[in-house]
Amino acid sequence: MRIGAHVDPADPLAEAAVRSADAVQFFLADPKGWKAPPPREDADRLRAADVEIYIHAPYVINVATLNNRIRIPSRKLLVGHADAAAQIGARGLIVHGGHVNAGQDIATGFDNWRKTFAYAAESGGFATPVLIENTAGGENACARRLDALARLWDAVGEYDVGFCLDTCHAHAGGEELLDLVDRVKAITGRIDLIHANDSRDAFGSGADRHDNLGQGQIDPELVVAVTRAAGAPVIVETPGGAAGQGADIAFLRERLTDGKPRG
Repeated sequence: MRIGAHVDPADPLAEAAVRSADAVQFFLADPKGWKAPPPREDADRLRAADVEIYIHAPYVINVATLNNRIRIPSRKLLVGHADAAAQIGARGLIVHGGHVNAGQDIATGFDNWRKTFAYAAESGGFATPVLIENTAGGENACARRLDALARLWDAVGEYDVGFCLDTCHAHAGGEELLDLVDRVKAITGRIDLIHANDSRDAFGSGADRHDNLGQGQIDPELVVAVTRAAGAPVIVETPGGAAGQGADIAFLRERLTDGKPRG
């Protein structure tokens, strides 16, 4: 089982080494901006590395929205990040599930997701597997609660879409972690990546604020149980830099593997 962390994009392999991580996740561009990702000078080194690479798409992307000025650029940006992620050998591109605005029909949001994959399929599909991530808040979110996730998968499941399960988001979103993997897989048939995060806030709070394992509101053994049941690579998106994330990686590795990094 590969265990790693979300790191600064300047030198991801160095960040992996200092954390004893065998996987990394990072941004290819400003996560709050709309600029396309530039080419990376270290692309060859990243492709050749034993460290598994995952890319997180910008937070601004929302392909579910009914607002054309956001939805259409979101589709274009998602394709651009998938192309750039493929250039560095990334295993997946993680993107939040998105939402519609209050008073709007969420069914249209699910259909907008379907159209996103349908349009991409016309050009051969996304260059990197897209992993939709569950989100923590919003009453009009497409991937906060499992009932919404089921409707989303009805719309996009035929396109071989991946799924990223975030433990903080599930807790804050109001989904119990106990047996969560079984309930998710009953919908998606798969979990491709785990974001193993504690939550600073209470169950059902809707607040997306991560904490180090054992320091927040989630029983850390529940996080371990989720990651073990999923059997997927794990990324911690926790605070504290190399020391904080390194401790979280060590905690998970001790409980999930023989204690040694892979690679």
